[in-house]
Amino acid sequence: MAKGKKQNLSAEVLLEQALVPEDEQPYELPMNWIWTKLGNVCTEVQYGYTAKSSTDEIGPKLLRITDIQDGGVDWSNVPFCEISQVEYSKFKLDPNDIVVARTGATTGKSYLISEHVDSVFASYLIRVKLNNLLNYNYLFYFMQSNLYWGQITELAQGIAQPGVNATKLQTMSYPLPPLAEQQRIVDRIESLFAKLDQAKELAQNALDSFETRKAAILHKALTGELTAKWRESQGLSMDSWKTMPLSKLAYIQTGLAKGKQINSVTTTMPYLRVANVQDGYLDLSEIKLITVEKDKIERYRLKEGDVLFTEGGDYDKLGRGTVWRAEIDNCLHQNHVFAVRPESTVLNSFYLAYLASSRYGKTYFLSCSKQTTNLASINSTQLKAFPVFCPSIIEQQEIVRILDTLIEKEQSAKYKLELLLDQIDLMKKSILARAFCGELGTNDPSEESALELLKEVVLPQ
Repeated sequence: MAKGKKQNLSAEVLLEQALVPEDEQPYELPMNWIWTKLGNVCTEVQYGYTAKSSTDEIGPKLLRITDIQDGGVDWSNVPFCEISQVEYSKFKLDPNDIVVARTGATTGKSYLISEHVDSVFASYLIRVKLNNLLNYNYLFYFMQSNLYWGQITELAQGIAQPGVNATKLQTMSYPLPPLAEQQRIVDRIESLFAKLDQAKELAQNALDSFETRKAAILHKALTGELTAKWRESQGLSMDSWKTMPLSKLAYIQTGLAKGKQINSVTTTMPYLRVANVQDGYLDLSEIKLITVEKDKIERYRLKEGDVLFTEGGDYDKLGRGTVWRAEIDNCLHQNHVFAVRPESTVLNSFYLAYLASSRYGKTYFLSCSKQTTNLASINSTQLKAFPVFCPSIIEQQEIVRILDTLIEKEQSAKYKLELLLDQIDLMKKSILARAFCGELGTNDPSEESALELLKEVVLPQ
């Protein structure tokens, strides 16, 4: 509404327009809170500056949607832009400004400017400036709440490319408590979040160390440390361990190539691809079919107990493998997956899988692989030459038993940590939901109504 017309309206009409009608209010608030529209508490809701970014320092930094990651901005990676002094004064970012993504998959994502950085904001962002009488941290936390995100989703519906413009953003229902209560809510949120963040850091550190702990367990097992007492009870020593090439202990079966010339009667059969063979498990959510000559089926058929190895791809795919347990009847494998069939009297399939997934196994495959940028591959000759630490078959079985127990415990702990991290995120959402309902135990019903605060904001002085 134009300023002149706004001044001509009565205070009663202005207040009525600033309040959310009772039948449109999302839920009931404490008595001294009010529902208003976001636009009423903002002095500015503005689109950003359109310009080409540059890595050269030709002007101020140009903050873009993509620069806002995980709730923060790495200003050292934000590019620069060229801008006139007049335009700079219009788009310069100041501390306590809030920028909001207005288009794409991240529509609604927000960031509170907390430091002095010589910067402007790009056109796919909306800059929100809050009235100085109000608390900008309270608004920023509101923009993390389910109440905010639910309205963003609703406002962005019906558009091929998700988006919320400045006009729509200003129509959002906003729960306004008294000013002192806004600060108490911010303090309570930050106190509770700090405790949760501390717990999250401890859980994340423990989760991040999972692979290190697993590698240490495998190293102890595959160098005989975990079975030292067992060997002693069996009257054995480490002299019973031999190192032998894999080809002496197993048959290495190469796989079926797609697009091969066919000269006889064919059929279609399920087959495993690299995507199906993960590090220590199989992903069988998508199994494809391949055309194969009937007289070649036995040549490429998988057998229970085969250890599957991937030829390569990304470094993390190199040599990874797991044991085939005949999950699918009559299944073949493609040429980028090797099937290693151990001689059961001298090599245990699960022992081999553990050895291959250990730091020792991964180091071997990486060291002998053919490498290009971010890619690595091995061939059957290198796989056959893999030096296997080979204790007696009964000690291999004991190692597998111990590892199964220890790794299962680690996996269980990992799962619980992942659940805890999810719960911490849910707890934060719950805290925010309670905060904007006035249910954090901070509200003082004797305080002056937020209606008086709104009068100061919307009525001409």
